[in-house]
Amino acid sequence: MKLTVWTYEGPPHVGAMRVATGMRGLHYVLHAPQGDTYADLLFTMIERRDHRPPVTYTTFQARDLGSDTANLFTTACHDAYARFQPQALIVGSSCTAELIQDDPAGLAEAMGLPIPVIALELPSYQRKENFGADETFYQLVRHLAGPMERTARPSVNLLGPTALGFRHRDDITEVTALLDEMGISVNVCAPMGATPADLARLGAAHANILMYPETAEAAARWCEKSLGQPYTRTVPIGVGATRDFVDEIAGLLDVAPRLDTSRLRLPWYSASVDSTYLTGKRVFLFGDATHVAAAARVARDEMGFEVAGLGCFNREFARPIRQLAREYGVEALITDDYLEVERAIEAAAPEMILGTQMERHIGKRLGIPCAVISAPVHVQDFPARYSPQMGIEGANVLFDTWVHPLVMGLEEHLLHMFREDFEFHDAAGASHHGGKAVVRETASSTPEITVPEAGPVWLDAAERELRKVPFFVRGKARRNTETFAAEKGVAEIGVETLYEAKAHYAR
Repeated sequence: MKLTVWTYEGPPHVGAMRVATGMRGLHYVLHAPQGDTYADLLFTMIERRDHRPPVTYTTFQARDLGSDTANLFTTACHDAYARFQPQALIVGSSCTAELIQDDPAGLAEAMGLPIPVIALELPSYQRKENFGADETFYQLVRHLAGPMERTARPSVNLLGPTALGFRHRDDITEVTALLDEMGISVNVCAPMGATPADLARLGAAHANILMYPETAEAAARWCEKSLGQPYTRTVPIGVGATRDFVDEIAGLLDVAPRLDTSRLRLPWYSASVDSTYLTGKRVFLFGDATHVAAAARVARDEMGFEVAGLGCFNREFARPIRQLAREYGVEALITDDYLEVERAIEAAAPEMILGTQMERHIGKRLGIPCAVISAPVHVQDFPARYSPQMGIEGANVLFDTWVHPLVMGLEEHLLHMFREDFEFHDAAGASHHGGKAVVRETASSTPEITVPEAGPVWLDAAERELRKVPFFVRGKARRNTETFAAEKGVAEIGVETLYEAKAHYAR
């Protein structure tokens, strides 16, 4: 564990909270000090949930460490059962409480509550949030599910959606609609919306849909081994992946594949002249492995972008992401250090970033447009409107989300290009008022020289010409020109040097 200003994943007990908060009839008793009680902030403020998360804390303080903190834990468990009457209880420690070694598992087993009590062993100093969600869901499934007779109609379980997940709520609706078109019903969706009693019915389905490997792969593997249920490997994000997903599940259940693409809005744009503006745009992708892998395919094969770099923060998926990066001709970035990600993006100088909330801030600092494709996210990525990532409507949402920053970037570039124009400069006022433009005084004939700390200096005319370069590659153009000038022994960068450098690096 390390201290940082920002983090892509919280400690594993936050992953357990995401599972508990997504479910109904389940309660989480967390052995934690007073400072670790922040679940309400995560779920009610960021995700804007209409009820508090089902978490009870022991909330011990420094003065309690010299007494019986184990008794505080057992008291909290009994109080939680008496107050909330859950169908099942999960118990564990936060990263701080883990240090005092009170053994919640052993204490819970000795309490004799009349409901299943499932102890979580989440190593806070070796693993992180997604592991915590995956392990928690796996333990719940392992303890509660069992073999049973299959449903008469072809049915599946949807595995993986949790609280604080990126568009999980809407992905469930979209995937359910895809299945319904083929006559496949959803037996159980879990963790989100499920109860412990629902988990006991998992065995009735014919197969499982693994929507998010980060949070449900362990459970899906257990169901395949113990319940004889195959699970899907394709995540239906993007048009191509959605078609592959439909074919895969149809093959698993021996039904006819069907996909209604009448709602798809991409083909008309692909046939338009405007679409050529997007062709070849260089994008950098970073986030969780599932969304990055899906987004890379969409970016290259469906949008016509060039993948300039990609990576993920969850090291459990480092191997497949490295293999994927080789297929795209780039080197994978596997890190949970946002400063390292920022350095990689700055070096790649892409025209767009597809990332997390962290990359959105990085993009603001670097002047590069960013579209969010993955958690961690902030309140604006939990919209009230229907906004899935999966399926046909998800493909429409991806198109809007990715194309609009580039289109608005073009608008900003045009404004920069014409900012010296008599009608559009900053002091002119709104152009639509008409006749109110004020002619700006021109600069003196003597060019103003900006003297940096080291290296060649820029003449005023060259600075003005540099502003005509699109803002999202202007930094790279400046660096290339300064490098070129230094190599040629040029002390002052004029317009001629700027264009010579451009020609040099275009070869």
